[in-house]
Amino acid sequence: MSDLQLQRVFPVSPEQLFAWVTTPDKLLKWWGPEGVHIPEHNLDLSRTGPWYSVMQNSDGQRFHVSGQVTHVDGPKSVGFTWAWHDEDGSRGAESHVTFTIAATEDGAMLLIDHRDLDGTEIASRHEQGWTSTLRKLEAQLAEQI
Repeated sequence: MSDLQLQRVFPVSPEQLFAWVTTPDKLLKWWGPEGVHIPEHNLDLSRTGPWYSVMQNSDGQRFHVSGQVTHVDGPKSVGFTWAWHDEDGSRGAESHVTFTIAATEDGAMLLIDHRDLDGTEIASRHEQGWTSTLRKLEAQLAEQI
């Protein structure tokens, strides 16, 4: 198993950042790597329970991911499970994601802690995906200032 951590600071309050990483209307503006859109979802990380999203790239390929929101402690953290679905619809290996938010001198820090990934290659691909996704979040927040 492999773990991954990424950290970014954004020029917004912890409360604002928490809203951006949990509520559906804001979450959908940045969820998924650059170049994908979300045609189907049940994305609401502001409450415990099931979630899913389908990411579709410009070639029409669809990638289904789902899990359970395991905890919500606003505006400090939210945790959820994560598993990609195979082509036949079955869920693959489950991993765990926690978004932790803390106040900084410049705004708020977001720590993405993605644990229990199935090996270093999978962790590397998730690092690329989360890095791309964080660029989208950064761009969205820059528009809000």
